[in-house]
Amino acid sequence: MDLVEGVGESSSPPRSFGCLGGYDVRNDVYNRLVESGNEEAVCNPEFREHLDAHFNRLPSSYGLDINMDRVDDVLLHQKILALAKDPDNRPAYHVRFLENFLAKADGCEDQQLVSIPNADSQGDLPAHDRSRDYESEFEPCSKLEDLNLDVRKNSNDIDSTFLTENLSRRENSHLPIHEVIFSTIDKPKLLSQLSALLSDIGLNIREAHVFSTSDGFSLDVFVVDGWPVEDTEGLYEAIGKAIARTEGSWSGSSHTRSAAEKVGAQGKSGDWEIDRRLLKIGERIASGSCGDLYRGTYLGQDVAIKVLRSEHLNDALEVEFAQEVAILREVQNRNVVRFIGACTKCPHLCIVTEYMPGGNLYEYLHKNHIVLKLPQLLKFAIDVCRGMEYLHQNNIIHRDLKTANLLMDNDNVVKVADFGVARFQNQGGVMTAETGTYRWMAPEVINHQPYDQKADIFSFAIVLWELITAKVPYDTMTPLQAALGVRQGLRPDLPDDAHPKLLDLMKRCWEAVPCSRPAFSEIRIELEELLQEVMITSEAANGS
Repeated sequence: MDLVEGVGESSSPPRSFGCLGGYDVRNDVYNRLVESGNEEAVCNPEFREHLDAHFNRLPSSYGLDINMDRVDDVLLHQKILALAKDPDNRPAYHVRFLENFLAKADGCEDQQLVSIPNADSQGDLPAHDRSRDYESEFEPCSKLEDLNLDVRKNSNDIDSTFLTENLSRRENSHLPIHEVIFSTIDKPKLLSQLSALLSDIGLNIREAHVFSTSDGFSLDVFVVDGWPVEDTEGLYEAIGKAIARTEGSWSGSSHTRSAAEKVGAQGKSGDWEIDRRLLKIGERIASGSCGDLYRGTYLGQDVAIKVLRSEHLNDALEVEFAQEVAILREVQNRNVVRFIGACTKCPHLCIVTEYMPGGNLYEYLHKNHIVLKLPQLLKFAIDVCRGMEYLHQNNIIHRDLKTANLLMDNDNVVKVADFGVARFQNQGGVMTAETGTYRWMAPEVINHQPYDQKADIFSFAIVLWELITAKVPYDTMTPLQAALGVRQGLRPDLPDDAHPKLLDLMKRCWEAVPCSRPAFSEIRIELEELLQEVMITSEAANGS
């Protein structure tokens, strides 16, 4: 679970539907439904109350992004979410034909530029919002491997994204565009699972707009092409068969074991179980899709408290929580955030760690626009290496190493944090589950290939580039574009003014072949030697 707004995988905005500049979208939706003669809106005295309840379950951006020419979409979403309440219906889904897209060859050697509207566009396709994505990392669309990237600027100097699609057509043709809507229990990597399902039946995802409800359900809207006919009957059948092939992974769970039992299965709680009554929770520091991070106090010391929202709890989240606690219990290192304890009694699950007053490196670099001097840059990088070297020595793969998960104390010592997706390396030595954050993710993870600790080395290379440049990786691209580019060999541009030894190290760390990347023990030694060299040179220069 990532708790850093804007740089994680699934951050959601505040659920507030107040007026925006005097405009209340709910009133507009209601009035248009009444004006159109919608029977339920006209005849049901409780209709407005139900409509408000629907909006209140969803993030504010959902309402702000509704296509007011198609307000019936709101009723459709309401219906699908209601169907998903029944475990036997999960995932509830709906398919409809949207339009034919005219694909022209025009002598362009069989290639067609297809514009994908951004969240603010007002095109013919429904403009839902990707509320669970933001700057956060778009899940993979595995049918996109044949696409090439072309990032351009429009007349308003806003990034417009184009995907060059090989349509293999020399004549004008119509490309049917369909919309597929899913609702089920929300869970980590749900978007990845749905994307893979659509890809398996030959659909290309043009847009994905994803919402989490306040009571733990998802509303996922995909705009797709690849189904050859307008008629949806065959597409309904194909989706049903694809869901049946993965039966058992959709319906959520009954809480057969408590989180405490799941943690206990990996060892006794000992003295790390915290009585929630002894915690004093203060200001909220950050929010994620399933929980919030607070500053607080415990037995007189400042602490950070990661609290899982009870309404989002399901078996998958409890297992993830238990795994994070199990890892934190095992680690103790100067460059790893210190675990203090956890509350494992449902529904009040939380993890308590030392409070890091310096914040995270992502905000330190990008909000303050700080360009690090070489000695400080090297000290930060060495701290990260020491923490990661310790984790790897203890057979732990972090799997989400990025500047947002690197925290600083009062002395600017950097510590590795957030073990929500970290895992003990299995006996086989490799993993295949895709996890992490796209801008920092290794190509073998993006490609769902087996991977090991060397995936963390690749992520470190991107962190090192970020420390050198003080820029966000692939800042002219969406996370989806970055992922597609990395799998095709794309890497960040090498900075002109960086130390040659750092550039060489960075290139070795982001090698496409994992076994060609050095280990953290080697990287640390190189960085320590470079720091010593820099300090000697600096002292000599000051002495003269």
